[in-house]
Amino acid sequence: MSFDLSQLGWDETFLSSYRPFDRKDTVPGRVLRADRGVSTVLTATGVTRASLGGNALLETARDPSRLPCAGDWVVLRDWPDRRVTLELVLPRRTALIRRTADKDSSGQVLAANMDTVAVVEPIFPEPNDARVERLLALAFESGADPILVLTKSDTAPDPQAVARQLAELAPGVPVVPVSVHRGDGLDRLREFVAPGRTLALLGRSGAGKSTLANALAGTTVMPVQAIRDADGKGRHTTAYRNLVTVPGGGCVLDTPGIRGVGLLDTGSGLERAFADVVELAGHCRFDDCGHEVEPGCAVQAALADGVLPPRRLDSWRKLRREVAVESRRRTVRLATAPRRRPH
Repeated sequence: MSFDLSQLGWDETFLSSYRPFDRKDTVPGRVLRADRGVSTVLTATGVTRASLGGNALLETARDPSRLPCAGDWVVLRDWPDRRVTLELVLPRRTALIRRTADKDSSGQVLAANMDTVAVVEPIFPEPNDARVERLLALAFESGADPILVLTKSDTAPDPQAVARQLAELAPGVPVVPVSVHRGDGLDRLREFVAPGRTLALLGRSGAGKSTLANALAGTTVMPVQAIRDADGKGRHTTAYRNLVTVPGGGCVLDTPGIRGVGLLDTGSGLERAFADVVELAGHCRFDDCGHEVEPGCAVQAALADGVLPPRRLDSWRKLRREVAVESRRRTVRLATAPRRRPH
């Protein structure tokens, strides 16, 4: 069986990165799944398993974020003894990265080389505004285009009204109510899984990501576990990142259910996720306005007029403080890094 890698997103940019490593014993491939140093990779001739080797071992020793993950394009090497090693992760076009819990504020790559990130939020029992804002900031930060997908729309009497309400949290972001049970919204989502394009799914456990992946693939490719009716919550149904190929071309990246997600220190995704608040702040009289009691504060004026909800401003401030803390940690980490090197 042979595969046309261009249907999975292989293009001239990735080909140019691969050319310096093109040899008789190497081939390019895309990671479907990575498990403890062993990756399942799809190449033009089929699926194979590969362990880390060569430059990949050196890169990941220096920077754990360079570990292969679902969606990566990689260089594989075939050995005379029939071993297959993953020699290199090609430069990522986009990457979905969340901050890990350790004190050095390192990042965990959830998915790579996606064109669109779908923030998946269930309508039942009710959407969580703060979680949507946080995940949208993460999606913007990835470099991909975000969309907001509202699952289980058949449980709401007026899903379009919920979509309009949530659209206020996502300026300029498409909002798509979906019901896999009724088939509503799936055609709209399939536009993001066209040949050569990859859609990543990001959300909490029980949000319906695996159900969406199965619906878009047209078959059961991800395990789905029933959730409790009372609160809409459930156990983690997907404990790993998995790239699913879609008939006719395109891919879906299903990520693990996320209880919480930390933002890294750049803040660019946060600025785009809160573009409405940032625009208001740009109209304040003073550049260093704290948006509290300063005269000529456009943010406070919007609060007074009811244009800006207080909860929206509070969420922006909270996430900005978090990004600032990560920035300070990164500064300390970089300053102390030379002293950690062995003599």
